[in-house]
Amino acid sequence: MRTSRTGRAGQYLALLAYLLFLALPFLWLISTAFKPPRELGSLHPTWIPKDPTLANFRQAFDEQPLLHAALNSLIAALGAALIAVLLATPMAYVMARRRTPLARAATGWVVVSQAFPLVLLIIPLFLVLKNLRLINSVPGLIMVYVVWALPFALWMLVGYVRAVPPELEEAAAVDGAGRVRTLVSVTAPLLAPGIVATALFAFVTAWNEFFFALVLLKTPEKQTLPVVLTHFIGAEGVADLGPLAAAAFLATLPSLVVFAVIQRRITGGMLTGAVKS
Repeated sequence: MRTSRTGRAGQYLALLAYLLFLALPFLWLISTAFKPPRELGSLHPTWIPKDPTLANFRQAFDEQPLLHAALNSLIAALGAALIAVLLATPMAYVMARRRTPLARAATGWVVVSQAFPLVLLIIPLFLVLKNLRLINSVPGLIMVYVVWALPFALWMLVGYVRAVPPELEEAAAVDGAGRVRTLVSVTAPLLAPGIVATALFAFVTAWNEFFFALVLLKTPEKQTLPVVLTHFIGAEGVADLGPLAAAAFLATLPSLVVFAVIQRRITGGMLTGAVKS
């Protein structure tokens, strides 16, 4: 019993250390965003600003078109998440239910494709978008984000589909439900947490993406928020630290809000209420 309690305490301490490791950079970012210039240049920085100010936020909005860039990021992220989920859901169902060699090969290829670096993908994607005349456009960027997010989204949804017992679909068929009715009324509701989690992954990935947006978007009015954040760094590599921290803090809020809103659906049980009484 004592060994079990010691092991559990060690697990909690390791989890707490990991949470602190993740939280400290974000807390320092918030602290920096509210510090006046004289505190930013202090040789003895503090966690809590002695004289908090909103001047960094006002300066960030005055210097760069953050709202317009955020709108571009929102359109790209929402579009990529929606299309990736719409494409991945039926594909994942087929791959999970059809245990054929082709399905297993496709699953393996999905996993292997995640090892490819971005540099290998940008040239063929650039040529394809050039032929389609979608360079320097948000729709073209959405296509790239879908290509990048689809393999991992497919891999996630395959796992969720396999967790749904086939017996539930068989029971629905016995009750007289057709194939489409079974998928819509039985399988789809049970996959809702997985679909939501996959959409969240695709949204956050597209919202935070920088490399593709930097290469494909040239005009300032088309650039996304991560690209605009680099404009706070001067030609000599010196960052305007206060406005940069304020803009970066605002850029992280949508991901946090989206996760806070739907995290209950993600952590909810997939099969709650699935069994007939």
